[in-house]
Amino acid sequence: MSPINEAADRNAAPLAPGETQKLKFYQKGTHTVGNRLVDVDDRAVQSSLDRSNALTCGHRACQGCGEALGARYALDAAMRATGGNLIAVNATGCLEVFTTPYPETSWQLPWLHSLFGNAAAVATGVAAAMRVKGRSNVRVIAQGGDGGTTDIGFQCLSGMFERNDDVLYICYDNEGYMNTGVQRSSATPPAARTATTPAVGDEPGNVFGTGKSVPRIAVAHRIPYVATATVADLHDLERKVVKAMSIRGARYIQIDVPCPLGWGSASHDTIRLARLAVETGFYPIFEAEHGKVTAARKIRKRTPVVEYLKPQKRFAHLFKGGVEDPRVARLQAMCDANIEEYGLVDHHDDDV
Repeated sequence: MSPINEAADRNAAPLAPGETQKLKFYQKGTHTVGNRLVDVDDRAVQSSLDRSNALTCGHRACQGCGEALGARYALDAAMRATGGNLIAVNATGCLEVFTTPYPETSWQLPWLHSLFGNAAAVATGVAAAMRVKGRSNVRVIAQGGDGGTTDIGFQCLSGMFERNDDVLYICYDNEGYMNTGVQRSSATPPAARTATTPAVGDEPGNVFGTGKSVPRIAVAHRIPYVATATVADLHDLERKVVKAMSIRGARYIQIDVPCPLGWGSASHDTIRLARLAVETGFYPIFEAEHGKVTAARKIRKRTPVVEYLKPQKRFAHLFKGGVEDPRVARLQAMCDANIEEYGLVDHHDDDV
C-alpha cells in the first residue's frame, strides 16, 4: 500500500500551523489514484505497460479466485526481477488445472507440470541442470497449493530446504484441497467445515490441535529467506518475491489466497477476507532470514476474529441459531497468540 497525502493536492485546503493531516492508503493496479498520476516507482508490476503477463487471460479459475491473483503478481514480479530468465515448476492442483486444460495453457513462460508431491524435487533438478549447462542466470520457482505443499509434497520440500537448493518455493494457501472437492488439508484452520470435516457432531468442523505451520517449519530449517504474504497487500507481495529472487539458496513464500468456492464466501469479498485475516491476527505476515524473524507487518486496525469468520459459510455452524459457539473464543485466543508471538500490535493498542 502507498500513502497519498491529500494535503499535497492543489485543491486541498492548506493546513493550519501545528495541524496534522492523516494519510489515506490506496491499492494501485493502475497508473492513477484519484485522477492523479502515480510515480513510476510506486506502481505495481501489473500496472506497468511492459509487464510480462506470465499468467495471462483465458484460464478457468473461479470468479474471485485469490490463487489466480496471487500467482499472476508473484510470477510477474519474479519475471521482472530475473529479466525474464525464469522457469516455473507447478505441482498438481487448482493452479495447474485451471491454467492448463489440454491442449491449452495460460502460461507465457517455460512451465513444467510435475506430480502432486514432487514439485520441489523437480525444481531442484531443473536448477541443477541450469547450473551444469552454465546458465546460472536462469532462476527456478516451484509452486503449488497447500495440499501439494504442506501434505503430499512436504517430504520433498523439507529436503529442498535441508539441501539449501537454489529454488524459490511459493505456496498458494487456500486452506484445503479445493480442486478435488474441498477436503481438509494440514493448512485447514480449526473448526472449518470441509468435505472431510463436516459440520456434524459435538464439535463440528476441523478439530483443534491438528495441522502444521510450514512457514514456521521453514524458519526452523534456517534457510536464507522465508516470508508470508497476502493478496490484500500486492505491493508487499511483489517486494517479497523480488527480494527472494535476489537471494541464492532455498527460499519459501506462503501467500494467503482466499477461495470463494471452498470458503463459501462471496467472490467480491476475496480481498476483504484476506485483509481481515491480517487485521485479526489470523494470518500473521512476517519475514525471516537464516532462522530468525526479521520483520512483521503491524496490524493497523485490530479486529475481532468474528468479523473474519462470519462472511464464510465454512464457519457458519459456529453461529447457528444466533448463538456463538464457544470455539470462537478459542479461535480468538489463537489470533491473540499470533499477535503476541510476532509483535503485530503495540501493547497500548492491543485491546480488541
